[in-house]
Amino acid sequence: MMNEDSLARLPRIAASSYLNTAPLIWSFIKGSQRDAVQLFTDAAPARCAEMLVNCEVDAALVPVIESQRTTNIEMIPGVCVGSRSAVGSVMLVTRRNNLKKIERVALDNSSRTSVALVKIIFREFLKVEPEWQASPPDLKSMLIHADAALIIGDPAMKIPRDQLFVFDLATLWHEYTGLGFVFAMWMARTESTTAVSSIDFAAARDEGLAHVDDIAANYETQLGLTPEEIREYLTNNIAFTMDDEMKKGMDLFFELARKHSG
Repeated sequence: MMNEDSLARLPRIAASSYLNTAPLIWSFIKGSQRDAVQLFTDAAPARCAEMLVNCEVDAALVPVIESQRTTNIEMIPGVCVGSRSAVGSVMLVTRRNNLKKIERVALDNSSRTSVALVKIIFREFLKVEPEWQASPPDLKSMLIHADAALIIGDPAMKIPRDQLFVFDLATLWHEYTGLGFVFAMWMARTESTTAVSSIDFAAARDEGLAHVDDIAANYETQLGLTPEEIREYLTNNIAFTMDDEMKKGMDLFFELARKHSG
């Protein structure tokens, strides 16, 4: 058991506890790297970004848009949370089946990448500009005040499909661009890159993916999904490796985010 001095010398990292991060942090919680870091998992992706910017942690799994908005942070290559087509957990929910008829969108600000993406889809691809409204991620309340709602993470996987149209944002992105989409990556503060260089994030990912069955068992009750549904999500919906095709999608997203900032 480590004492306080030993714990204080460990790199501090943060990630949300959404299902889509589980394979990336399993090694730090239960696996071979559990004594290599101090891990904080009680924050949404946007809050993880704030922790990184405020020097509360050395590295964090944060929305990729933060790399364009924040100085003195660097992406850690190779590992991501993304999707090649349907992500299953970043959804636009509406009672209207025609996206061009949507007039007001309630935005779950848990991830600024997803907010930027939904604005790009409307502005760049649909050529319409609805009213945007920040909102806590409560679908019922959001749809009282808006005719569409952006919901991300685990809550998006439990959306009732009766009387609602649910559009997967990664699917929409792929339909318009032919590319995958990267939602989040590990990033480190520039002055902390040496401190986190001892962490093997790729090995942690691989170890986590080798324990998908254990992860499914842990999340089954929490999400109300079957182990088969969880395995399908983690192995087919989510892409955890940054390759050339995913990078092309991310670069295009950055280009369009700059074009449509605001």
